[in-house]
Parts: sequence; C-alpha cells; structure tokens
Amino acid sequence: MVVSSLSTVDVVWVLTSAALVFMMQAGFCCLESGYVRSKNSVNVAAKNFADFCISAGIFWAVGFGLMFGASDNGIVGVSGFLFAESSDPSHIAFFVFQLMFCGAATTIVSGAVAERTTYVGYLMIAIVISLVIYPLFGHWAWGGADGGAPGWLAALGFVDFAGSTVVHSVAGWVGLAAVLIIGPRDGRFDGTGGNFRSHSLPLSALGVFTIWVGWIGFNGGSTLAANDAVPLIVFNTLIAGAFGGLASIVLAPAIFGRSDVPSMLNGALAGLVAITAPAHAVGPESAVVIGLIGGMLCMAATYMLERFRIDDVLSAFPVHAVAGVWGTLSVALFGQPEILATGLGRFDQFLVQGAGALTAAVWAFGLGFILLKIINRVYPLRVPLDAERVGLNISEHDQSTEQLDLLQAMEFQRVTGDYSRPIPVEPNSETGDIAAQYNRVLQNLYNAKLDAETANNAKSDFLASMSHELRTPLNAIMGFSEVITNQYFGPVGSAKYQDYANDIMSSGKHLLSLVNDILDLSKIESGRNTLIRKEICPREAFDEALKIAKNAIDCSQIYFETRVADSVPPLYVDERAIKQVLLNLLFNAVKFTPGGGHVTLKATYANNLHVLEVVDTGGGIAPENLKKITEPFAQLQANPHIAKMGTGLGLAIAKALVEAHGGELRITSEVGKGTSVRVVLPRQQNAAAE
Repeated sequence: MVVSSLSTVDVVWVLTSAALVFMMQAGFCCLESGYVRSKNSVNVAAKNFADFCISAGIFWAVGFGLMFGASDNGIVGVSGFLFAESSDPSHIAFFVFQLMFCGAATTIVSGAVAERTTYVGYLMIAIVISLVIYPLFGHWAWGGADGGAPGWLAALGFVDFAGSTVVHSVAGWVGLAAVLIIGPRDGRFDGTGGNFRSHSLPLSALGVFTIWVGWIGFNGGSTLAANDAVPLIVFNTLIAGAFGGLASIVLAPAIFGRSDVPSMLNGALAGLVAITAPAHAVGPESAVVIGLIGGMLCMAATYMLERFRIDDVLSAFPVHAVAGVWGTLSVALFGQPEILATGLGRFDQFLVQGAGALTAAVWAFGLGFILLKIINRVYPLRVPLDAERVGLNISEHDQSTEQLDLLQAMEFQRVTGDYSRPIPVEPNSETGDIAAQYNRVLQNLYNAKLDAETANNAKSDFLASMSHELRTPLNAIMGFSEVITNQYFGPVGSAKYQDYANDIMSSGKHLLSLVNDILDLSKIESGRNTLIRKEICPREAFDEALKIAKNAIDCSQIYFETRVADSVPPLYVDERAIKQVLLNLLFNAVKFTPGGGHVTLKATYANNLHVLEVVDTGGGIAPENLKKITEPFAQLQANPHIAKMGTGLGLAIAKALVEAHGGELRITSEVGKGTSVRVVLPRQQNAAAE
C-alpha cells in the first residue's frame, strides 16, 4: 500500500470513508443491543463503546507499528509505534482509516459472547485481538506501506482488498474460540431457558442498515484514492449485501416455515463480508453470485452451530468467518487477473487464497484459544449463574430497564401472592402503558376474588346456620319417637304405630347424619376445619376403622384383609380426619360388596407418597358415573340391606379431607369386578421429631 502521495481530494475521501466506517460501530451497537434480551442490552452497548476506546488506544500505541511498520522478514512491523506523524496528511488519513478497521475487528467478537461474559473479561478479549492477533495477521497480508517490504502472505500474492479475512475472518475465528471456552447461555440447549427472543429486532434492523452504509466507506475507501474504481466497488458492495439478504429471505421459509428476521439480517451482512475481498476485481454479476452464496453459507453454518450446541449469539462466526473465507476464495474464482496483478493463474491464486484463509483460521483461532484459556484460568470470563439470570445490566453495571423492573414486580407478586398493591407505572412510555393496563386487570381480579370470598363465606355461614337450626327439631323428633317406641306411657294400641315410630326414628337418624355431614363439608370448604397433625401408624388406623365399621353395620358375610408393607413410614396427618376418610371408604365398599365378597385395605409408600387403598369385589361403578361419584349427594345402587345407611356426602367429604392434606383421591372401577379407591398423600415430616 502506497500512501505517501495522496492528493487533497484523496485525503478527504479517505477521511470521509473513515467516518463511514466509524458509523459501523454505531451499527454494531444497535444490532447487538437489539438482538439480545433486554436485561443485557445496556451491557452490550457498554462493551461496544469500551472495545473501541481500547482498540483505538492500543492501535495508536502499538498496533499500527506492528501492522504497517517497516517489516522484519515479512513477519512483524518494527516501526511507527506511538504514531505521531503530523507533517504528512496522507499518513494521518491512512492511520485514521486503519484505526477504524481495528475497531471493527475488535467489536465483532462482542456479539458472539454476549449475555454471559463479564465486562472486564470482555475487555481482556478486546486487548488480545487489537494488541496481538489482528495487527500481526494484518502485517502478513497488508504490510509494506509506502512500498516497503510486504508481509509474507502479500509476497505470495495473497489478495484481500478490504478485509474479508484480515478483519472479518480473524474476528470470527477469535469469537468461535471465545464461545467454546465460555460455553452456552444458561438454558440455551437444555430446554429450560425457553425461547431466547431478541427484545428489539427493529433496532437490530436499523443497526444492519447503519453498518451497510458504513460499508460504502469500508470497501470504497480501501482504494485510498477518489478514483474511477470507487463507483463500481460501492455498487458491488451494495448489490452483494442485497443478494445475501435475498438468499436468506428465500431459504428461511423452506427451513423454518416462516420468514426469519435474524436470518435475513445475517444474510445481508454475510453478503457484505463476502464481497469485501474481491470488491475491486469483479463485475456486478459476480458480486450477485458471491453475495448469494455468502448468505447461503451463513445459514448453513448457523445451523451447524446449533446442531453442535455452540452458542454464538449473533452468529458472528457464520457471518464473519465463514462468509469471510468464501469471499477470500472468490477472489481467485471471480477476480479479473489484470486487476489482481499478482501474476498468478486462477488455480495458483486459489491455492494462495486458501493458504491465507487457513493461516487466519489457525492463527486467530489457535492463538486466541490459548490466550483466552490462560486468561480464563486467572480471571473467569463468564459471570456467575445468578448474575446471568438476573441480567448483565444489573449484575455488571447496576443498570436496570423499564421492562425488567416491570417483570420483577410481576414476579414478586407471583411468588408472594400479594396482589393487593399495584405495580409502579413509568409515565409516558410503552412499558408504563403495559403496567397501567396490568394494574387495571389486577384490580378487577382482586375485586372478583374478594367477591368470591365474600360469597363463599356467606354460603358457609348459611350452611352452618342451617345445620344448627335443623338439629333442634330433629332431636325433638327423635325424642318423641323414642317415647313412642319404648312405650313410656303404655301400649300405643296398634302395631302400625310401632312401624311409624320406627320409621320416624330411622328418618330422624338419617337426617341428623345428613346435617352433620353438611356441617363437616362446610367447615372443610371454608377452611375452618383446622388440621391437627400427628404421627399415626397406617396399620393401627386400618384396624381402628375396621373395628368401628364392624360395630356399626353387619359385615359378617364379608371377608376383610389388611396389607401394610413393612417399609411404610408413619403418616403425619390429622388422625380424626384420616379415620373419617377410611370409615367413609369402608362404608362405601361394604355398601357395594355382596355377601361372600372381599374388602382389602392396603398401605404402600414410594417416591415420597403414601398410598392408602380400599379395594372391594363388588359390582363396580359404570364409567359414566365415575366422574360424578365424589359430587355431593351422588347416590348409586347399593345392597338392599344397607341402602339407607348413606347420606350421599361420604366420598365428597373424604375427597375434601384428602385435598386439605395436599393429597388426591383416585378411583378406578370395573363393572362386575369391583372398585379401588386410593388416598394418595405426600409425605409430611414431623418437624418436632426431627
């Protein structure tokens, strides 16, 4: 590169191009900030800003000299450090232009490692790129400014007009090394992270447009002169980017079943990267092909990264490394020999281009991996898991966002269950509008909850009052019936009166049982039936329930069996409630079991679950009745000799008591074979006994 004889117009053009390339920094900032989740957007912007400051300082002090200083055997520059040239505008313009290239190469890596890299750790990555990896390879390909000895790759005839390999592939390979060391984001590939959606794709699209404008200077300014070649170079740049995007627009629906915006944006960038090496030496038709293939290769490489579970957030490797390699090889495939002026045939030129691309891969990935691995041992590049989950905006910079504040307020309400207070509203913002609407919905739900609680309490109070009111006349009926039945005042004179008296007594007892069951059910449903837990032995609970059941009803024709595994630990439950459940299940089993049948009580324990099971060999329950059997007052056909003993609330009460313990009542039945009712209870620990 000869830069000592630039005219004033050339200097102005190079500086203008440098300004356009500088705009690419703004484009990368928008692209990456919009692509990541909102909880990391501030962190990405801060890294983009900081890496340019670091790369600019290092390039001024050391990088420019290593890259463009007098060459030592084509390996490294040894002059031009602490650049202070003030007498030659050409050199100053060239320095400014190349400074922007160094900044672009450095900032590409930030997109690959976004959302889980420490701020300081990323700055170390930026130092490694701008201090060692980029300037040394740049010397090999571009060294020899002002006619000095060229770098060794340039001496072989390697051509990379504006940096498909020097800038983009080098950065892409370093990004791949960093991603492999740091690892994927939490939940990215294990199915626990959900959909990692960008928080603002419109911002990312604006970033790509800004980068695209900057690429006019990136490629057009690489002529280092305002000459006749610039218009075609700019044209090739624009058309290759467009067809890179078109490749993704066409392929995405076939691959994803939809138009995928990130693929579209990356396809355009890949087309721009690919044309960067041959932009000066090809025609528009070739630029179209180069852009199309660049976009397709980008999509293929992105798919491969996903398949191998490599988390490159912005697809920096597919866009910059893969498309950069393709662009470098396309110099030999499509470049016009008279413009390349290397004296090589196409095949030899292809070998040289391949050697340059391979050298960049080995150098940037190999050295990058080694240096970053060493840094990672001394200073971990990845943030702690808790910091990653809360977001790098807060953990790294103590900066939140409106969206994150809103989500945290909602999460607090979900965890605490306290919906009585509205969440804060940020005025005059979209997030504030969402928060305000959420508060309106929340208020309606809260009011509905209060109304439901009021209605439920009123219902429970009514049932309780009704039960208490009905007890008095029912007790009186039973008292008078007892007088008649026992003939306290002499014979009643007719056997018919005795039958009536017996019916009155039976009906009174039934109604009293019904009222008591209604009262019990109302207490359970209103939450006033407080559970008093204690440890009880399942076998003892079965024995007591059987004893009570046998004393209450005639079970002489039914065979009972109890099975309790030795490994079953004690139940930590309300003893009265569980015994009531077992009695209700036993009564139901006896009701539906004919003489000579079996009723088996089982207790097992597995997976922290107690299972108490009552199995009978009765007639079973029809499938259409299984769903409604636990509803209040559900009555099915039973044995005639005990048909009147139930109230229709036994299973409803049993289900409510089991659910009050956090358990579940499961009923299975087969007509003609019998019924199984399982009480499944999660094991509770007796804190006082531990």
